[in-house]
Amino acid sequence: MRVDANMYWIPEKLFTDESMREEFLRCVPAEYGVIARCGQIDGTDKKQIVIEEPAGCQNLNYVQGEYEAEQQLADMDRAEVDKAVLKIPCAHAWLSLEMCRKFNEGMAEHVKKGNGRFAALAAVPPHGGREAVYELERCVKELGMTGVQLSSHYGNKYLDDELFRPFLRKVNELKLPVYVHHSPIPVDYSTICDYNNLRRSYGRCMDQTIAIGREVFSGMFDELSDLKFIHSMLGGAFFSYMNSMFRKKPAGQKDTVNRFDTDTDRFCGQLHENIYYEMSHAQPWGKELLECAVKILGADSIIFGSSYPVRQEWLVEGPAFVERLDLGTEEKAMMLGGNAQRIYGL
Repeated sequence: MRVDANMYWIPEKLFTDESMREEFLRCVPAEYGVIARCGQIDGTDKKQIVIEEPAGCQNLNYVQGEYEAEQQLADMDRAEVDKAVLKIPCAHAWLSLEMCRKFNEGMAEHVKKGNGRFAALAAVPPHGGREAVYELERCVKELGMTGVQLSSHYGNKYLDDELFRPFLRKVNELKLPVYVHHSPIPVDYSTICDYNNLRRSYGRCMDQTIAIGREVFSGMFDELSDLKFIHSMLGGAFFSYMNSMFRKKPAGQKDTVNRFDTDTDRFCGQLHENIYYEMSHAQPWGKELLECAVKILGADSIIFGSSYPVRQEWLVEGPAFVERLDLGTEEKAMMLGGNAQRIYGL
């Protein structure tokens, strides 16, 4: 089975139902400098919702008509992808619990349109207390969702913060996989926001790398040993930094003041057991970097995902791109579907 583990979905009603759209826009934290607006796309009959952070810097664009089941299924057929895991692109970082409920119900209805070819991840604010836990359980037990989607950070707090620990204890108890989606920009972003690609591309990679480092170094997996975090963007190119961040000292050598004493063996074990990496589209990484990621992280830790519909070709041509890598047949099969089947229980 081939799986696209990162297909985006938002309700098309956001573009046609003014009441729902206004409720959605009210969730956007304008008090923290996040700006949202909806308008007509020039030369078309379609609307888009634009999210700016900070003001004047576009980071998210939701376009009317891009989340229809018929087109999703048609493009999956072109890509020879059997199943897609649906998630919300970034907005769950600030959706209210009530809005999450509406999105979850809409996503569950959308899954039915796929005739078994869609799965979905629950959107729940991890700081929502007991009611958020109830919503998580409802999504799994009543709506049939196969995991939960979280943002890499909420406001200025990453997931290692104690604020989220009660929620994550429940996730750990339920043994639910957690898709950790990058935020468009990291908590500290002042030096990258001036330039579009630096912000929209590198900013996401910064955010993922910071998130993984904080999760592992915090020791949270000592307590939450059954958590499986699937990070987007190949963990922000985490393979590039892993060996330097989690360095192993040669036997018999000692750093006089323990500059890099990070309990490497323990943390590397948790990286292998608790952290996975979804590529969030293959082609922009290129052949050399994907092969390098497999060599360092292992094919059993990497999952194909397209970020569809951001660019149609990332889905339609993505699996064929992975097939052309100089890797073994078994490695490519794990990346293109086997790992997602195992982790999400598809």
